[in-house]
Amino acid sequence: MRLILAALVALTLLRLILCASLPLAPDEAYYFLWSQHLQSGYLDHPPMVALCIRAGTFLFGDTPLGIRFTGPLMAALGSVLLWCAGEDMFPHRQAGLIAAALFNATLAAAAGSIIITPDMPLLLFWTAGIAALARLIATGNARWWLAVGLAAGLALFSKYTGLLFIIAVFIWLITSPEGRASLRTPWPWIGVLVAFLAFFPDFYWNATHHWASYFKQGSRFEGFSPLLSLQYLAELVFGQLGLATPIICVLAALGLWRLRLSPAPAAHLLIWLTVVPAVVFLEHVISGRVELNWTAIAYPSACLAAAALPMAILRRWLKPALALGFAVTALVYLQALVPFLPIPVRADPAALQLRGWPALAAAAAASHPAFITSDDYATLASLAYYAPPATPVVGFGPRWAMFSLPLATSLQHAPGLLITHHFYAIPECQHQIGLLTRKLGKATLQTYRVCVIPGPVSAVLLPRP
Repeated sequence: MRLILAALVALTLLRLILCASLPLAPDEAYYFLWSQHLQSGYLDHPPMVALCIRAGTFLFGDTPLGIRFTGPLMAALGSVLLWCAGEDMFPHRQAGLIAAALFNATLAAAAGSIIITPDMPLLLFWTAGIAALARLIATGNARWWLAVGLAAGLALFSKYTGLLFIIAVFIWLITSPEGRASLRTPWPWIGVLVAFLAFFPDFYWNATHHWASYFKQGSRFEGFSPLLSLQYLAELVFGQLGLATPIICVLAALGLWRLRLSPAPAAHLLIWLTVVPAVVFLEHVISGRVELNWTAIAYPSACLAAAALPMAILRRWLKPALALGFAVTALVYLQALVPFLPIPVRADPAALQLRGWPALAAAAAASHPAFITSDDYATLASLAYYAPPATPVVGFGPRWAMFSLPLATSLQHAPGLLITHHFYAIPECQHQIGLLTRKLGKATLQTYRVCVIPGPVSAVLLPRP
């Protein structure tokens, strides 16, 4: 036991070192802006990720380590919760330990724990919900519904896909006689009330902002194209093979298939917790791309299903699965730290996301414009984080109007620079004066147009580190 905990501590420390060593991705810089201006809701997601970042920066300042600090801790706590859930669901066979090990061997855990996004707190509270349900099943104590409700509400307060946890649990309940009987007691419904109370601040923010987040998330329809849908489906399937690694994928699929006939009370719960997100994301490819990190919520239940396989299968395949998973993780970590693989930089996701932002921000501010801005929220967030403190960075448009930020009144009509990666005609760019490039070494990652624009009347000043 001590050796296992020591391994988890060592893995967490390694992840914290990586957190401190890697530059910020644009989305991380964007969520850092949230943490500098806390609200009970935002246009894109609920505010949990902002609270996590604020906690880390309180301890370690506005640094990459501070911004990401809670990520590895949430991954470690989630691993312990997954371990506990497995021991309750499938006792006397080390299922919890196996599930936690498999989960940490996936790239979903490897990347998700060091790049702070709403998916990490979502995954933590999703796993906490599974652990609470496992305790409920193991003890028969209906009061555990309160913990289930709290976990579900906090998952929803992290990201709206937390709703899928509630849907999966409800389907599990109505498809079994025992579940239907429990619905005739007050405890599950009290759990629903607890969930709503935990989520209420975001609900209230949306109620006072024309339901902006809900309309935005509900309008992710890009139009139907058979060829694009097939492309998105292939990306989803093969992306999961890479994100979970092939052996873990096969073990999880086999485990879920075998659970359909299992008498274990938790068997069908794990199936629904995996199938419901899978069905939703498969449906989504009809209208748009599924980002690979979205699917991580299905991983805890899938790893528990794999851990429930007969020991004969696990004895043969567990070590290869873990060896491959951690080997791929090590390769990805090394490539992110010191790009060494002979691949074009534009085919390297880590380089595209992480590299070249400080130099781009310095170049944008070099001519001492009245302000700098961008029509892309991610680019703008990175400029706000990396630009020299003396250079104002402003945001304009509907997204930034959702923040109660100070208006840049002194900069209205002053000449500033718009940095845009769009090379088609846009209304804001009437006077292009040059190009900037974001680079890794001598290789170009992305090229941007630089346009002189007057300060927009509605522009707001963005928080700075």
